[in-house]
Amino acid sequence: MAKKAVATFSGDKSQLKNVTKCIRMAKSPKTGAYVFEEEMVPNAEIKDFFAKK
Repeated sequence: MAKKAVATFSGDKSQLKNVTKCIRMAKSPKTGAYVFEEEMVPNAEIKDFFAKK
């Protein structure tokens, strides 16, 4: 049987409501294949995360 991967957030639990997990798809410069970039971003900086390339 496969094991289920569980993501944990190590930090202050009160700050958990103020962040969002953002996933952006980008092209790899080496292979040209698409890769997914994941990051925990504060809610105020979500637009900046998706604006940068």
